[in-house]
Amino acid sequence: MALSHAQTNPQVAPILHPLVERYLSRLRVEGGLATNTLEAYRHDLARFQRYLGRQHTAMETAPPKILIGFLASLKQERLSPASVARILSALRGWYRFLVREGLAADNPLRDLAPARKSRQLPKTLTLGEVTALLDLPAGATLEDERDRAMLELLYASGLRVSELIALEVSQIDFDLGCVRVRGKGSKERLVPMGQAAHTRVSAYLEQVRPALLQGRPSRTLFVSRRRTALSRQAFWKLLRQRARRAGIAKPISPHMLRHSFATHLLAGGADLRSVQAMLGHADIATTQIYTHVDRTRLKQVHQQYFPRQASRTDRTR
Repeated sequence: MALSHAQTNPQVAPILHPLVERYLSRLRVEGGLATNTLEAYRHDLARFQRYLGRQHTAMETAPPKILIGFLASLKQERLSPASVARILSALRGWYRFLVREGLAADNPLRDLAPARKSRQLPKTLTLGEVTALLDLPAGATLEDERDRAMLELLYASGLRVSELIALEVSQIDFDLGCVRVRGKGSKERLVPMGQAAHTRVSAYLEQVRPALLQGRPSRTLFVSRRRTALSRQAFWKLLRQRARRAGIAKPISPHMLRHSFATHLLAGGADLRSVQAMLGHADIATTQIYTHVDRTRLKQVHQQYFPRQASRTDRTR
């Protein structure tokens, strides 16, 4: 199938090969992938399609040497290991689809080892910083009371910011003390919210939200004066402002509270499977990154508790 100028020019929105559109549709229906992941795969396959267009090769019949050339081009572009790994994942799925459809004999990427992604340790807040942020004295505005409830719930339940701002009133179960969260891929999980979040969210619902809505109906839990949900950008802005007021000098993001939630739970003795369920991770390997322990703290614990660490005087008493 010949490729048009729009398909080979990266500045023009790509018209994807019909088979690619069918593959993405199948992922959407059967795979339950998040919208952002599907859009990333669309971008990756459009990149592959542009490369094949320059090689005058069809999407479904690219020989191994063309694939090797494409992978080499990714290295030349100095993409991050995470981006390369995602592109490979998209291509593996694409060739599995072709094999199932009887359009390819085998998957040429089947035996290719996945690119190793460098894992950075998650940035977190200390317990003292979290306390300073959440216990910041209330201001005089309705928004300030709303923001306190949002931050308390974000930390208490380890939510993603997208999950927090999309919450509806019906997803809060005060009898169970839980939040019913719709996460990535529309998967639902039930997460406890703790007494502090229970108290603040309840007070917000009774006293603040009605004043913000002024009698207008809304299913959204946390609303603005325009009676709409907050945007991600608006939440980032309010978080940075409150962090400055709380005396937190380091750069802060909503995801740092999610990281802190997981790290503090594990440090307190929570088991990994429970934290995985609360975070909504499909793979426990994603949760394991939170088991990191600062080497300085390990050394301090060893010095404090290891029986042979005591001084000679103490041992001879």
